[in-house]
Amino acid sequence: MAAHRTRGAGAAAPTAVAVAVTCAVLLSAALSGCTDDTNPSSVTSRAASAAQSVGSQAASAFASATAEAGRKLDSIKGGVEAKDDVKLGAPTAAGDRTTVQVTATNTADSAKSFSVQVDFKDPDGTWRDTVLVTVADVPAGGKKTATARSTHQLPGNVRAEVPRAVRY
Repeated sequence: MAAHRTRGAGAAAPTAVAVAVTCAVLLSAALSGCTDDTNPSSVTSRAASAAQSVGSQAASAFASATAEAGRKLDSIKGGVEAKDDVKLGAPTAAGDRTTVQVTATNTADSAKSFSVQVDFKDPDGTWRDTVLVTVADVPAGGKKTATARSTHQLPGNVRAEVPRAVRY
């Protein structure tokens, strides 16, 4: 019952980063054969500079995706922070995407909905994707489950985290 997901700059960032790093290293190696500057230190410096630029682009994608999720959560009228009322299952591969079950527990005395930010990360903590999922119409004192689905294919072993959830 996912109502919406955050898409955009972060969707292709991990693949683009890997391709860009590979291209930068290969280009640097190719260029070193075409110049008089065959100093290994110079070649290494150019490759490191290219890799640093690509890393900066990945950080920018993360910032953009999380900022967009934050804006959407902030725009919810009458919302209350509810991160502690949300639990995640184990991420699983579902075709070319990764999914995770999101369970919201409503401690209020009337039916409420939850908007939940789910971040997918590598085992080493590297961000891979951010999505928003809505768990709609959770009955008072009850629980309800929805499925968060990544926006693109993720590496095999990822974990999911809830940095923020809003009950409204």
